[in-house]
Amino acid sequence: MTADTVGGVWTYAVELAGALSRRGHAVHLATMGAPLRADQRQQLARHAGVVLHESAFRLEWMADPWQDVDRAGEWLLALEREVRPQLVHLNQFAFGALPFQAPKLVVAHSCVLSWWQAVHGEPAPAEWSGYRDRVAAGLAGADLVAAPTQAMLDTLVPNYGASFRGVVLPNGRTGALFRPGAKEPAVFSAGRFWDQAKNLAALDAVATALPWPVRVAGSCTAPDGQRRLPAAVQLLGELPSQDLAREMGRASIYALPARYEPFGLSVLEAALSGCALVLGDIPSLREVWGPAAVFVPPDDHAALQAALQRLVQRPDERSRLAAAARQRALAFSTDRMLAACLEAYAGLSSAFQPTPEEELQCA
Repeated sequence: MTADTVGGVWTYAVELAGALSRRGHAVHLATMGAPLRADQRQQLARHAGVVLHESAFRLEWMADPWQDVDRAGEWLLALEREVRPQLVHLNQFAFGALPFQAPKLVVAHSCVLSWWQAVHGEPAPAEWSGYRDRVAAGLAGADLVAAPTQAMLDTLVPNYGASFRGVVLPNGRTGALFRPGAKEPAVFSAGRFWDQAKNLAALDAVATALPWPVRVAGSCTAPDGQRRLPAAVQLLGELPSQDLAREMGRASIYALPARYEPFGLSVLEAALSGCALVLGDIPSLREVWGPAAVFVPPDDHAALQAALQRLVQRPDERSRLAAAARQRALAFSTDRMLAACLEAYAGLSSAFQPTPEEELQCA
């Protein structure tokens, strides 16, 4: 399984790899993007059946990445010859075009072309044509393509024109890691402040008009080194998972007025933590959260302010929404994610077909 270390794919990969290892599957996790942080190493150390193979190759969405992507591909092919896996689970697109011996699952967590359309309201410029071609080749080369929502899966054919077999595999999170705590009068959010898709600048724009503090966890430094700092929200910086869970457990409202969010693991974590949700009104977030959240147009600051103000002033509505979000979040469990992935794996490799004993237990 491949993973990058600079975004939500890391959380997804560790959660799934740990669940697979507890089921007796040996998982070799090949990382790239940046060296692992100390807290990321601690996360992996809890899963004895996961073997780490670490690199710092640039990712396909980064600036001028293709020499690194090609070197990463050679590294992954060498790893396959060494490990001889029954299946290759790729969390990046381009590697789907590689001649692995094992079946290939490519998971589309997000992509530049759909990100660009959502953020800028127009197709990505010609400078991304190389990226488009690489992604299209990776999709075409996959034995199965998955995405965490139907909304994300539906963007792939229009953007890349590739022919592939697709399936929705929702993400999941262990509920025990995120629990409601003693709630405080505070609004919380988490995400990369420099990423226009997260649209945390909208929270910064309305923070001074709210009676409660707005706290934001996440990086302000983009991969190219540029920094974008907030003016009004309380910036907490990048937090280890246990500190993030503590902040979510304390917060009464979680706000993410995203322009683009193919699934939203941070929203899932906040819902498990008992937060009322105020989210960007986009198809993927509506697909996941339905009536369990308040939705606002991402670029309507007045609507965002009004929604937050209403929940601040109406504790009964806030409590109702928090309960509805937590109930819905519990359905997106790690066990459900594991079962869906194992079913997809079984369609690709006989090594993942359940034994008669497992089928009986399931029944």
